[in-house]
Amino acid sequence: MKKIIGGVTSAKGFLAAGTHIGIKKVKKDLSLIYSSKPAIGAGTFTSNVVKAAPVKWDMNIVENSDEVQAIILNSGVANACTGKLGDENNEIMANLVAESLNIKPSAVFTASTGVIGKQLPIEKIVLGINTIKSKLSATEESGTLAAEAILTTDTFTKESALEYKILDKTITIGGMAKGSGMIHPNMATMLGVITTDINISKELLLEAIREDVKYSFNMISIDGDSSTNDSLLILANGEAGNEKIVKKDKEYDKFCKALRMVTTDLAKQIASDGEGATKLFQVDIVNADSEETARIISKSIITSNLVKTAVFGSDANWGRILCAMGYSGVIFDPDKVDLYIESSEGKLLIVEDGMATEYSEEEATLILSQKEVRAIVDMKSGNSIATAWGCDLTYDYVKINADYRS
Repeated sequence: MKKIIGGVTSAKGFLAAGTHIGIKKVKKDLSLIYSSKPAIGAGTFTSNVVKAAPVKWDMNIVENSDEVQAIILNSGVANACTGKLGDENNEIMANLVAESLNIKPSAVFTASTGVIGKQLPIEKIVLGINTIKSKLSATEESGTLAAEAILTTDTFTKESALEYKILDKTITIGGMAKGSGMIHPNMATMLGVITTDINISKELLLEAIREDVKYSFNMISIDGDSSTNDSLLILANGEAGNEKIVKKDKEYDKFCKALRMVTTDLAKQIASDGEGATKLFQVDIVNADSEETARIISKSIITSNLVKTAVFGSDANWGRILCAMGYSGVIFDPDKVDLYIESSEGKLLIVEDGMATEYSEEEATLILSQKEVRAIVDMKSGNSIATAWGCDLTYDYVKINADYRS
């Protein structure tokens, strides 16, 4: 498998566009993804009881539509908590895209991100959809523009792509995501789109994406808030020409591995771009008694505000990590735990068998002062592992969210 430069336009048959239509003052705010031939669509969505209008629309399409060919996304307004009018505006948006591309409304996924509670400026959406079709292109630049148009407080676009072979056929998977705040998903990231030219059944595509998020987007956290709009959408148009994957064989496993590489890359980019963040914080749990134990403990550590502030301060306050492990809800023997910290400046054992080692505070601070830092927790109770990604908690997170609407 080979990582390549690109995003949602990397796979064969996909076009994209991103533009500014006036929802936001200056920045791009409307994105369109289009498959030149009908594709199968799947997705996974927020577990928040409060679901935005586009989430409800997309969930219905996943369950009831055999073909999906386009995804329209806007930023600036979330279209959540907007009642019947919000549902109607979302449907108008889907209908306009369908009419513009000569496809059925049931073949259009929708997605929105931004301020909760505000109605979509539907007049601007109407004008925007009328113009964005002409901007559709299969170029790498168009994919990046589409990724840029879904950003809110993000500081950079998040794209990933790779390719691999099934016999003599080249399979490509590309994706884009956004997320910087309100990230603690129980399904996916705030918004993500994956495109692939593989030929696969809808049942297996849906199973693959639902299983994938357990190890990728569900293993990140920035601030502990699960959005009303979390959506991960995937389109597969079969343009690679491989024999259709209809069972869980080696080719299905290979696809799942490739998909995991793309989604994990996007998830880590989101974690590193947390609002106000200065560091990517990775937690590896090794030798746990079960995979579930490892996942729960790793998430508990990365979501602890006390751990996150210690990482910000480059403070090897290891007691906070063991404390977060202890209230995670799983049972383990704290007297067996070893804890290492690691970065580009080296690796250091700071806890052995549940007690502090005679480590150097100066060396620990140097290790924790880097842009990417890692905690490795050896449970010494089994063979299971898990990895979670988060970021530090800084003064700027409060500043950003204190005036988010202004």
